[in-house]
Parts: sequence; structure tokens; C-alpha cells
Amino acid sequence: MLSIAWAPLYAHPLPAGHRFPMLKYELLPEQLLREGTITEANIFAPQPPVAVEILRTHTADYYRRLRLGQLTRQEERATGFPWSEQLMEREVTILGGTIECARRALQHGVAANIAGGTHHAFADRGEGFCLLNDQAAAANYLLAYELAIQKILIVDLDVHQGNGTAAIFQHEPRVFTFSMHGARNYPHRKEQSDFDLPLADQTDDATYLKLLADTLPRLLDEVQPDFVFYLAGVDVLATDKLGHLGLTREGCRQRDQFVLNLCHRHQLPVVVCMGGGYSERIADIVEAHANTFRLMQEVYF
Repeated sequence: MLSIAWAPLYAHPLPAGHRFPMLKYELLPEQLLREGTITEANIFAPQPPVAVEILRTHTADYYRRLRLGQLTRQEERATGFPWSEQLMEREVTILGGTIECARRALQHGVAANIAGGTHHAFADRGEGFCLLNDQAAAANYLLAYELAIQKILIVDLDVHQGNGTAAIFQHEPRVFTFSMHGARNYPHRKEQSDFDLPLADQTDDATYLKLLADTLPRLLDEVQPDFVFYLAGVDVLATDKLGHLGLTREGCRQRDQFVLNLCHRHQLPVVVCMGGGYSERIADIVEAHANTFRLMQEVYF
């Protein structure tokens, strides 16, 4: 059965007019339940991890100041979110959800977090709607506790480069970071992933899917991972306000289908996190994310 991490606090209230579409974390599970893609039994309530699981990835000073609300105004502005205790509870719960998804993916082949993919969070700071790096923390958890996991591949297909993730694992040979992203998009100062694939503005379905098909199978052969984290951002859509690529919803669906089929064929456990999505119509965001869950059910169950 597909395990999905979700809690009501994922849909955290933000000031009126805030550009982050927090509502999607409420609408997406509702849509999946209503259409019968999942049942309540698929959803588990994630729990915050013990501090040591966060401190494997983030510096003690940053985590302490973040937890106590002691970021400078500039640091808080860089995250894009106004700090609150409720926001902190949300962030650590999402991170705990991705760690639990990793445990469940080892058993069932795949698991998913309805949030997560906070790839702009560095070890010592947050950026771009990301305070704590959930996939990095879960990867470090696996390396610490699962002896069978010797090599991890992070497949980051959000439209924005996974700069925080790249920096965190810069000197960790057991984690290979692959980021396929808009060349001229945020962040303006890119980090160096193990493999970066920058894309021109308005890249269309055919071009995108061919590049992915030419790249990911080769990386699997070269890296020989034991585990995959997949960041399935839907900000690659042509309708996205922050994306600048040209993918249709069907192209985004084919992207997810390709990644999931490839992992399944290679018998690679995979954790899927949602990442970004900023289309004007919330329905476009939710439907594209829903396709990812429909495909997980189709491919694995």
C-alpha cells in the first residue's frame, strides 16, 4: 500500500496576498480521497524527529536560532515565511515525514510526502520557502542507520536548482545530486550539484523529456544507487508564475511516469516529495501534483 505523509498543519496560514500557495496542501489530499486514488488508510501522521536527526544535516547554531525565533530580519526575509512557533512545528513535522517515508519505501518500494522537497535550505540557513532540508535529512538518516544503503541518488526536477542540497552533499560521495532546472531562474547564484542540467526558458515537453531520457538512465548506470529521492516539483508547467519553462500538464505527467517506471524497473526504493508549484490557478497545481500520486499507485500497486 502507498504510504503518504500528511498532517493538517501542512496547510499553514500565511498573511493575505502571500505568493506561496499553501492551500494546495489542503486541497491535494481532498482531491485524492474524493476521486478514490487513495483512502484514509494510505495517509499516516508524521511526527517531528529527535533533534539529532536534524543536526546530522543542519548546524547546531542555525537550528537553535531557528527553533527559538532568533533569525535576523534578513535571514527571515530570505526564507520567504514569517517565523512562528506553528511554522517551526510544520517544518520539523514535514522533515520527520520524509524520514518516515524513507523507512516505508524500504519496505514497500515507494512512499510520498504531500509536502517536502525543501531543497533551498542549506546546513546553516534557509532560503526560498525552505527552512530545513527534508530530503537531505532523510538521506543522512539512511546513511546512518541502514547498512544496505551505500549510495543515494537525489533526482531534483523542480524548476529551481537544488542549491541547498548540492551544498550540503558537496563533500559526501555517498550522495549524488542531480538537478534539472531553469538556467536563468532562482537561485541566481547556483551551487554545483554532482550533475546539473540547466534548461533554456520555454523548454517544451519533447525537449525536456528527451533530455531526461538521455540523462537519468545513464546516471543510474554510473551512480549505481541503492535508494532514490525524487523531487517532483510542478513549477515546470508553462502556467507557472515562477517557472519560465513550457511544459504541459501531460508533459509533467510523462516526466513523473518516466522517473517512477525507471526506479521500479531497477527495484530502487524511492521517496517522492512535492516541491514547488506556483500556477495562477490552484487547480492547475493540484491536478499536476495529483498525477504524481495516481502514477505511484499505477506503477507500484
